[in-house]
Amino acid sequence: MHLEGYRSHLSNERRLSRLTCENYLRDVGLLLGLAQDTPLEDIRIHHLRHFVARLHAGGLSGRSLARTLSAWRSYFNYLVRDHGHTHNPATGLRPPKSPRNLPEALSPDEANRFLANDAEDVLSLRDKAMFELFYSSGLRLSELKHLAGRDIDFGEGTVRVTGKGNKTRVVPVGRMAIAAIEKWLEVRKNLAREGEEALFLNRNGRPISQRAIQYRISSWGVKQGMPGHIHPHMLRHSFASHVLQSSGDLRAVQEMLGHASISTTQVYTHLDFQHLARVYDAAHPRSRKK
Repeated sequence: MHLEGYRSHLSNERRLSRLTCENYLRDVGLLLGLAQDTPLEDIRIHHLRHFVARLHAGGLSGRSLARTLSAWRSYFNYLVRDHGHTHNPATGLRPPKSPRNLPEALSPDEANRFLANDAEDVLSLRDKAMFELFYSSGLRLSELKHLAGRDIDFGEGTVRVTGKGNKTRVVPVGRMAIAAIEKWLEVRKNLAREGEEALFLNRNGRPISQRAIQYRISSWGVKQGMPGHIHPHMLRHSFASHVLQSSGDLRAVQEMLGHASISTTQVYTHLDFQHLARVYDAAHPRSRKK
């Protein structure tokens, strides 16, 4: 089955993150379970269609199945390249379509309300710096967690981010986020352990975990009286929709978010349309809503 070799291929050649490697290997394990006694070299596209139908009937969404098929294609490509398989049966196979849910986003007023809390103690100063940076630059949770202090260029007002696929991009940072990070750095030096480079730390002076960031942002939302559950990706979505509403520049938003394909970014045009539709319904004398 060559799973260890495939793991090495994912991590060393494709340089995927540990979590992505684990997801790919889990999906390959799913394939092996579905194939049972059928050797992989004998698997054909009709087998995979049957597997996909079973998974879909079991409740797996089209989006999840797309990720699963991507892992299967990658694994079969590896087997063809390195282990003598003659074909990739997953080539050309598409998952069933499922409704595309629009990402949750705060309104500009809600975002300002969320960030209006005055930070006083060390952990609150850290939290405010993290949340301002999330909203200012549209970072992913994993990207923010792995930032080092050297990644912030205060003179240029930018942050260097390593995103999916180990790709690096440089994103603008707003003045409010810069000010919050500078305040955090003033107290960080009293918390950090010797040699620690991570920008954001826990109370023990070690890099803060993703789960802790999620908890802190949710708690901050409750403290601010925000409706609903606030999570890191909501601030990323809010950043994207607000920049798009103001600029209309989809390509620029794509680059700042680090999306490989503009089709991924286009979901925010639907958010923008919802905003325009609400304005129209409220303002136009012949709108559908009275």
